[in-house]
Order: sequence, then C-alpha cells, then structure tokens
Amino acid sequence: MFGFETVELSRALTAMTLLFHAIFATLGVGIPVLISVAEFIGIKKKDPHYTLLARRWTRGYTITVAVGVVTGTAIGLQLSLIWPSFMQLAGNVIALPLFMETFAFFFEAIFLGIYLYTWDRFKKPVYHWLLSIPVVIGGTLSAFFITTVNSFMNTPQGFEMKDGRFTAVDPLAAMFNPATPTKVFHVISSSYLTAAAILAGIAAFMILIKKGSLYHKKALKLTVTMTFIFAILTAVAGDLSAKFLAENQPEKLAAGEWHFETEEGADLVVFGKLNENNEVENAIRIPNALSFLAHGDFNAEVEGLNETPEEEQPPLWIHYMFDLMVSIGFYTLGLSLLFLLFAKVKKWNEHHPLLLWGIVLGGPLTMLAIEFGWIYAEVGRQPWILRGFMTVAEGATTSPYVFWMFVLFAAVYLVLAIGCLLALRKIFKGKPAEVELEHRYSPTTAAEKEGDV
Repeated sequence: MFGFETVELSRALTAMTLLFHAIFATLGVGIPVLISVAEFIGIKKKDPHYTLLARRWTRGYTITVAVGVVTGTAIGLQLSLIWPSFMQLAGNVIALPLFMETFAFFFEAIFLGIYLYTWDRFKKPVYHWLLSIPVVIGGTLSAFFITTVNSFMNTPQGFEMKDGRFTAVDPLAAMFNPATPTKVFHVISSSYLTAAAILAGIAAFMILIKKGSLYHKKALKLTVTMTFIFAILTAVAGDLSAKFLAENQPEKLAAGEWHFETEEGADLVVFGKLNENNEVENAIRIPNALSFLAHGDFNAEVEGLNETPEEEQPPLWIHYMFDLMVSIGFYTLGLSLLFLLFAKVKKWNEHHPLLLWGIVLGGPLTMLAIEFGWIYAEVGRQPWILRGFMTVAEGATTSPYVFWMFVLFAAVYLVLAIGCLLALRKIFKGKPAEVELEHRYSPTTAAEKEGDV
C-alpha cells in the first residue's frame, strides 16, 4: 500500500515502537538506582536535600513507568501481529523470559506503590529506604529478561531443528546464550548512565535558571558523580561487546567498522564516507586500534566483511550509528570527569555556565546514544530476525493492513508523549523544591507530623 512493501512497513512499525519504548524503558531501569542512592545519602547525612531529591524523582518516575507499560504492551502485541512466522517458530523458546519480564515488572510496580505511599510512615527512615531495593531489583531484572530475548535472536541456542520446527527446547539454555552476558551488561550499565545524565542535565539547567540553588547543586554533584561511574562501566561493557562480536558476529563488527578485508593490525575507522567502490574517504584512522578493540591485541587478525556472503551482509550505514554512540559515550565520560575535577579544585568553578550547558546537552545526547546503539544492534543483525534460521522477510506478516497499524500506533505514541509531558509539567510546575523543602522539613512542620509506624 502507498508504494511500500509489507516487510518494510513491518520493520518501520517495529522500529518506531522500539525507539519510543526505549526512552521509557531506559528511565525505568536507571532512575530507581538514583532514587535509592539519594535517599540513602539523605538518611546517612541527615540531609533533607537528598531525601527531597528521592521524593521528587519518584513522582516523575511513576509517570514514565505508566507510559512504559503501554509501550511495552504494544511490543508484545506487535510480536504476534507483525511477526507471526517468527513467533510460530521461536515463541515456545522465548516464552519463559517474556513471562519472567512481566513478573519482574509487577514485582517492581508493587513495591513502587508501597514505596510511594509510605513516606514518613516509619520512625526509622531506613525501613522506607529498604523498600527502594526491590524496585531497583525489579527494574533491573525486567531489563535482564527482555534483553535475553534479544540476545537469543543474535546467538540462538537451546533447541533442536526438526522438520522446520524447534524441538527439544531448553529455555534456560536459550536465555543464557553466548550474547547474554555482554548484551545484558551493556544494556543495564547504559540505562543507569543515561538516567544519571538526564537528571544531571535537569539539575544543571535549574542552576542556570535559578543562579545557585543549594538543592540543585547537591543534585548536580550526585548525578554527575553517578554519571562518571556508570560511564566507566558502560565503556567496559562496550569493550567486552566488541570482543564478543569479533568472535560470534564478525559481520556486524566489520560492517560497523567498514572493515572489508581480513587482516592483522587492523585500523579503526572513525566517521568518513564510502565512495562508489566502497572505499573509505575522509575518515580518521587509528592504527591497529580495531585489532585491539576486537581481540585485545594490536596485531591480531580481524575478519573482514568480504568473508560474509553478500546477501547476509548488514547495511554499511550502521557505521555512523556505532560512531555516534561511542562519541557520545566519551563525551559524557569526559564531561563528567571535567566537572568532578573542577569541583575538587577550589579555585575552579564547577558551575561555570559553559560547563553547565555541556551537562544539559549531555542528557538528551545520552538518550540518543541509547537509540543509536539499538539501531546498530538490530540493523546490524540484518537480514536475520533470528540469526542463521529466519530472515526478516520470512518472519514478517503478509497482512495488507500494516500501513493502517503504523498510523494507529503512531497516533497512540503521539498521545502518550504529549500526555507524559503534560503530566510531568503538572506535577512540578509552580512547586519549586525550595518551597517544598521549607514546608516539609522546617522544625515546625516536623513537630506536627503524626501517625508514624
């Protein structure tokens, strides 16, 4: 319909859903960690600023969770609607992690509700803080289980192929496939990083507007510190992921690096462009760096893309997705380190406007890095939906109504995005942290509190 093939529309619909869902899924995994850390510091230091941070972040977090539920449900629905052949082949293999992901979400949601409605209900605040731990565990486990499904699509195992069907299914072997460790590590660490960077960007923006709120300065120091820690972890995860690809999916690494010929001491190609003969032009070349990235040895042999049959080669434009993802990662790491250095040296001003604007920019950039990373991961597996067993064309629906499904889901996501922004605006507009801090934690207010359990 309208000149588009069904397969192309199916891919576009799934891509739109995944990219929209990734925003809320990433925040759903990362923000609980920041909430838990902030409340713990508030209890440890008896500092109401950090306790209020946890309170306010929790309010915003509940909105993103609600939207994430809808988009996550849409993904489950589209697996059956858009990819029926894939589900018929692999549905019994991935059923366990899909169920466990739902269980982990409900576990998280139950404790989030308890956490949200039991503020100031305990004589010892540490008991309330303990309720944040199941929320963190639930969010992280949810990411773990759904990521194992994606890992299975990259390195499928845990079954036998008989008469075109999967038999003798071992769901645990399927879940803990070769791609699971590195992919899960990368997804979780980058989610923590992105959540911290976004909250840091908000704090920096508020400091620029309000010219020095103590509440927001403490928020900025905490979130930038966490950004730096998680940026290091994400860099380690990225390095391990590259080494995994070199051994298990060399065509994805080669396409992402524009590495065509198998050779020792391979250079790392950064940006640039390809001419009509697939020759790299105007790129930055780092000598022997690809060999080190792939195998930890500057002289190691790296398999070239020409070793892969042409019909099984991923699109070469994923090179830019890889470069953008990595560049943003190093930007975030460098900027957070710079802030911490400025904060350490008394003569330097860590709240300089240029540095603060750089942190503000880092928030949306890290979310873009998440999106670029998922595009690289998914498109880099092409033409396979289940590597080595089923192509995307074989797994897609033949329904003539995919276009209208695309329009319908696009409208739903637009409504969700607008509703989310309006709800967040309603929660925080006209309710500055300083006023709430004075109201909640002034000596008079504290003396009036009753009903502790």
